[in-house]
Amino acid sequence: MFKEGFGIKKTYIAAGYTDLRNGIDGFASIIQSRFHLDPFDEGTLFLFCGRKSDRIKGLLWEGDGFLLLYKRIEKGRFCWPRNKEELRNITRGQYELLMKGLTIDPLIHKVSYERYE
Repeated sequence: MFKEGFGIKKTYIAAGYTDLRNGIDGFASIIQSRFHLDPFDEGTLFLFCGRKSDRIKGLLWEGDGFLLLYKRIEKGRFCWPRNKEELRNITRGQYELLMKGLTIDPLIHKVSYERYE
């Protein structure tokens, strides 16, 4: 999905669940209204993930029109961050991990402390 020919300079992921029934206009509206960014920023890829986490859609403005991308994993799921109000700028390396179904978040170990009397 990330090819050199697309001229992608920045990649953002919309964390949380997004209704993938949206098309170009719906995703452009989300980018503008929820994240206050310009979907017409050439070379910026915006990625969205549905509730099942086995498919994503991407929106990319190429200067003369939008490119709507779609990827479905046959086995496994995308490790997608779920804070619904968050938009993350990710690196190419993080993008590649995400496309392989790997997490881009560092593992956090929770430690519980119990008070003994």
